[in-house]
Amino acid sequence: MVLSSHDGDFFITVDGRQLMTSREHESELELARLGCQRIRQKPRPTVLIGGLGLGYTLRQTLDILPAEARIVVAELMPQVVQWNRDFLGSLTNHPLDDNRVAVESCDVADVIRRSREAFDAILLDVDNGPGAMTYAGNEGLYGPAGIAAAMQALRKGGCLAIWSVDADARFERCVRREGLKVRRFRVRAYRGAKTHSRCIWAIAREVRALPPDEATGR
Repeated sequence: MVLSSHDGDFFITVDGRQLMTSREHESELELARLGCQRIRQKPRPTVLIGGLGLGYTLRQTLDILPAEARIVVAELMPQVVQWNRDFLGSLTNHPLDDNRVAVESCDVADVIRRSREAFDAILLDVDNGPGAMTYAGNEGLYGPAGIAAAMQALRKGGCLAIWSVDADARFERCVRREGLKVRRFRVRAYRGAKTHSRCIWAIAREVRALPPDEATGR
């Protein structure tokens, strides 16, 4: 894993493959907007973010939620956390310095498995999504057992939001077979993009816990 910079932009690559870039972060902001849509007015919401990345989802979550919120960030790679502290904080106004944030250097799946009704929202930006993984060990996070564990970790009315590089019909069918409610949103990779090339799923036990449908506004 390598962090590089060019002309003020930052890039993280894994084995030479670009995993994320500061040039394209609109979909990371949308992950927070959609996942936290129904809890913005809660007095003390608690959110779990899986994957720190370049810090954009965390920054947006902090901007959305009230001063009494608590955000837990689970990041498997310690160097990503350190890069955010040393080099990347200026991109997002140093969100790790916010006293609402607690960072755990671990697999987000471990946090989910040990939690019961602990979070109002879970935001997952792990790897490239359910169907385009760089690391095969992430598969369990998106399978039936992983989704069930996430539902158990959510409080009543909670929402699971998942970022993906692309849509995945097989994943959606799997979620629906578990009796869960799901909405898929196509979003831009970067502001001004002509196409909505990224995908975010919102998943919950109840329809009213999902962000409003784009077509109906409900």
